[in-house]
Amino acid sequence: MPRLSTLIATLICAICSTSSVVHAQERFITLASTTSTEASGLFDYLLPIFRAKTGITVHVVAVGTGHALAIGVRGDADALLVHDRAGEDKFVADGNGIDRRDVMYNDFVIVGPGSDPAGIKGLKDAKKAFGKIAEASSPFASRGDDSGTNREELRIWKALGLSPRGRPWYRELGSGMGATLNTAVQMNAYVLVDRASFAHFKNRGELAILVEGDRLLINPYGSILVNPAKWPKVKAADARIWHEWLTSAEGRAAIISYKINGEELFFVGQPPGN
Repeated sequence: MPRLSTLIATLICAICSTSSVVHAQERFITLASTTSTEASGLFDYLLPIFRAKTGITVHVVAVGTGHALAIGVRGDADALLVHDRAGEDKFVADGNGIDRRDVMYNDFVIVGPGSDPAGIKGLKDAKKAFGKIAEASSPFASRGDDSGTNREELRIWKALGLSPRGRPWYRELGSGMGATLNTAVQMNAYVLVDRASFAHFKNRGELAILVEGDRLLINPYGSILVNPAKWPKVKAADARIWHEWLTSAEGRAAIISYKINGEELFFVGQPPGN
């Protein structure tokens, strides 16, 4: 009996040791990205294709774009995929990132209850729609999380000369896109959302797309490598493989092949009018 116990213990140690070696040998990079790319379902589709091609796993930290850029500033990611061009350019200019590249784009839409108390349905002017929402004091759910979506929303308010923070109809949530949409359903509120995330969102309640088609709402995404000269610990070689694949003909083909109910949700190349 003691011999059997010794044998079992030896086998368990061998299995654990083998498991540790396999785990240690896994090739992976850390990608700081947006909750919208995750909420849209794009990563669930894209990353297995990349892993099958390269053997590299991409661990995604899905946060608002502002937080993703901050992660990159600390050197705690190997690459970024984000959507705030002004923030991206500053990140590179400050020496935190290199080789920023256009990857894809989609657009933002203004979603709201079918009853449309602010009367914005069918408008093609996002600023006019925001103005009518404020004038009607209709509930508005804001991500309030310094994401690319939140930054775009705040730019629209600023362009109108309005500051809705603190007003009873304006709710800052500090949450990702999916959680914000769930709250908007509960509040029957208006919300700014990227089209792909809304297409992937199932619990819509009475929410529907009311405003779309304004060039102001075009939503480009950029890929950036965290600067290995500043942060030598980053996995620069494998991050470069991801970066090159994502912007290659093969990567772009994978992006545009992602569809929901037959609808293409991300586009490559230059946005219309650029």
